[in-house]
This record gives sequence, C-alpha cells and structure tokens, in this order.
Amino acid sequence: MNIERLQQALLNWYKVHKRDLPWRKTTDPYLIWLSEIILQQTRVSQGLPYYLKFSTQFPNVHALANAPQEEVLKAWEGLGYYSRARNLHAAAKEVSHNRDGNFPSSYQGLLELKGVGDYTAAAVASFAYREGVAVVDGNVFRVLSRLFGDATPVNTTQGKKVFKGYAQKLLNKGQPDLHNQAMMELGALQCTPTKPNCRQCPVKDYCSAYAQSAVAQYPVKERKKYNRVRHFFYVYPQYQKQVAVSKRRDNIWKGLFEFPLLEFEEPKEVQEVLESKDFLDLGLRAFQLDTPVKLRAHKLSHQTLHITILPIHFEDKPAAFSHCQWIAKASLKDLAFPRPLRQFLNEKQLNLPFD
Repeated sequence: MNIERLQQALLNWYKVHKRDLPWRKTTDPYLIWLSEIILQQTRVSQGLPYYLKFSTQFPNVHALANAPQEEVLKAWEGLGYYSRARNLHAAAKEVSHNRDGNFPSSYQGLLELKGVGDYTAAAVASFAYREGVAVVDGNVFRVLSRLFGDATPVNTTQGKKVFKGYAQKLLNKGQPDLHNQAMMELGALQCTPTKPNCRQCPVKDYCSAYAQSAVAQYPVKERKKYNRVRHFFYVYPQYQKQVAVSKRRDNIWKGLFEFPLLEFEEPKEVQEVLESKDFLDLGLRAFQLDTPVKLRAHKLSHQTLHITILPIHFEDKPAAFSHCQWIAKASLKDLAFPRPLRQFLNEKQLNLPFD
C-alpha cells in the first residue's frame, strides 16, 4: 500500500465532497469540543440544530459553566444519552473555574476532562491544535476494516487497539486535521454501511475488501447479548391546572423531570397496576382516571422501555406525592423531560414546542 498516494487521493476527494458544517470553520477548542460531544451517538442532521442552539445560548466555556444544570439539560432535551450533557457541564466548569477558560492543548491533557475519551480527545487535539493523533469513530472503523480486510470485531477492546494502530499508520502527519476529517467524511458519505459507492471511492485501489469483492463482510461486530426490557407506568397527577413532577436522582435520566413512576419487570395490564401494592401504597383517594396512553417502545443502547401514562385528576389536592412539586401546566414547557415524556406532553396534552 502506497500510503502517501492514499493520503493525497483522500484529501483531493475531501476538498470536493466535504459537507459545509460550522464546526469545520473554526479552530476554537470549545466549539470543536462542543460539536464532538453533541455528535456522539448522534447523526449530523440531528446534532446540527443542537450545536447551533448551544453555541448561541452558551457562546463560550464560561457561559456554559455558569449556567444552571437545569438550563443545560433543557437545552439538551430530546438528544438522549443525558450523561453527555452532565459531563459537558462538569468539564466546562473545570475549564472555566480551574483552568482560566483554557482547554488543555494536547491529546493527553484533554483526556483529563470529564466525559472526554480517546475519540473526543483525538478530535479536539487534531482539529484545534493539529496534533498528529488519529481520530477513530464508527465511520473510520468501517473504512479501516474494509481497507485492511481485517475481521477483528470493531466493538471489542482488541478491535479498538488494532484499528487505532491502522489509523495512526495512515495518518497524514503534515495535515492531521484535514486527514481525520476526510476519513470520517469518507465513511459517512462514500464507504457507507450498506450500498457503499465503491466504484467512485478515491481509495478503492488500496482496499482489500474491494479487491476480494467482500466489502459487505466488513466491519465485523460482536453481537450484543444483553437487552433489558423494563415496563414503566407513569402516574400523571393533575389538580386544577397543576401537575406533580419530580427530578430523577439516578439512572438513565438523572437530573431530568418526570412524573411519579411505577416500574415492573413483567408486562402488566392497567387494571393489574391499579391493584398492585406499589399503586395502592401511593394512598390515592377520590381520583378520576382518564384513558391510559401507551407510548411507542423507547429503545436505548442496552434496554427497551415500554411506557404507559396513567392520567389522573383530583378535585382536592392529594396528600400523596410529597416528594414531588406541583407545577403549573403552562410551566412544564420550561422543564427538561426525557424524550418520550416530552412527546407525550406535546402530542396528547399541552401541544408544547419540542425545541
């Protein structure tokens, strides 16, 4: 493999085909870091509006650090993987309060920030500081596995080590920022998971999988063996024009608001829930139950949530829900809710704007 020719062919292709994205027009480490955190586990089309919103609402690291966490979570609402938002806020505080607003200027230094792993550190280091470190995301894993015809599973510790080595071997040390962007763009636009455009690929002459007519066999992934199924029944308590909500203190939606929750390991009919010990222990009296609302299954990385909303009205304010706060319905639009609950509020109850 002639690495220099491959590098040049890749850069020539990138100059013609690259997408016009705002974070590619800056070397500001804050904006680059912000974009990379937002784009983790997120398509560019979905992440771009959030990047524009965050970069406007929090134009620098000090603005983000000094914002209340509730404001940050509200801005993140609907993007999912909320630990990213909490880590984003924590890292901003570290940079703003303990580093005088200066981001670490090296790959190793960036790894010290909360929520920054190998990929994000490499991206910021190469894009902001042109450090010669290769960036390996899902798109690059796919490109490398096909180029080298390597069947090592990309989602294993060994696979990450092997493909990081390949990426570093191919890296254009003179233009690491452009090379890394080009590799990622090649995977996003050309070397796609299905129906890759191999005939017009700029590096097809160096691709082992293409030479063997085996492109569809790569990359190889170990099949995930675990998918937890959970059954959530949210009580949606309404008194006059108020709703009882609480802030989740742990688990997947930590820091977000939700309604009183009953969780079961096995599927249940609504009547079974109403007769269950967990529901009876709420001590509810004189309430009216509206038609329950069953939401679409909500899939997360390792679990599937089946969610049912139980809308309940009270004529007198109940003594139950002491751990909750009663919020005016009109104010619910200002709180950050998990995506399925926000969709419920939008579609079934309040017709609130999603963004």
